[in-house]
Amino acid sequence: MSVAPLRSILFVPGDSPRKIERGAESAADALILDLEDSVHPDAKAQARLVVADALKSPSRLRRIVRVNALDSGHFEQDLQALAADPPEAVVLPKCASWHDIEAASKQLDAVGLPIDRVRLLPVATETARALRNLMRSDWSHPRLLGLTWGAEDIAADLGALTNREDGVYTGVFCLARDVCLLAAREAGVLALDTAFIDVRDVQGCELEAQRAFRAGFDGKLAIHPAQIDPINRAFTPSAEQIDWAHRVLEALDRSGEGVASLDGRMIDMPHQRSAMKILRSVGARA
Repeated sequence: MSVAPLRSILFVPGDSPRKIERGAESAADALILDLEDSVHPDAKAQARLVVADALKSPSRLRRIVRVNALDSGHFEQDLQALAADPPEAVVLPKCASWHDIEAASKQLDAVGLPIDRVRLLPVATETARALRNLMRSDWSHPRLLGLTWGAEDIAADLGALTNREDGVYTGVFCLARDVCLLAAREAGVLALDTAFIDVRDVQGCELEAQRAFRAGFDGKLAIHPAQIDPINRAFTPSAEQIDWAHRVLEALDRSGEGVASLDGRMIDMPHQRSAMKILRSVGARA
């Protein structure tokens, strides 16, 4: 099953019909209807009803649901609530290993949601154990839509006082981001950057999204509608990048070989792959 690009993915609380409706009116490529952290434990049952009702209605946005963790005591009920009108994918929080992905996939099968109906989007670095497992094992799985990472949960797990200095991730948090990107590329799935948590700093969000795009990420999570336009801009190739991509492919076609010269520089197959990624992204927006 092919995976269409996603630039911006907006979290909305699953227990708020008003916020779900507002999110659906945004320019996001997809919504994550959240049953986990943004929903109080006493409101989980009501949130399942709200999310199930929202999924019944057609939407121009792709829809994903963040369920509660495998060991939360809510996971099975969350999946059952999605069975009648399933989303495109399920975010699996607190995912600690490939075995968690496999266990979640089997649970989806058990409620009648096979791989060709619902994918998985694990959050892959929310604990030290998860990050170490991601570093030493291949998490490729046919159920995967992509991988993303979490900076706040792993900071709490480590006992870190901050995960940033001067607004930029430091140390192990840079490592978590980079390992997530590498693991997604190994698995051949989407790599989605974590959310920027200061909703007042729209410029900072856009700068971080630009860095993620340049690093190779496919998109970025968002926690407020004001972040969507900046993220979309950052993950939309510029006119100069599109022109470069076309010229790369044309130069390689003309050469009839695996190498060519463009603007005085040698280009070859890695440049071709970069050019094709840019044009695929443009095609997905057309």
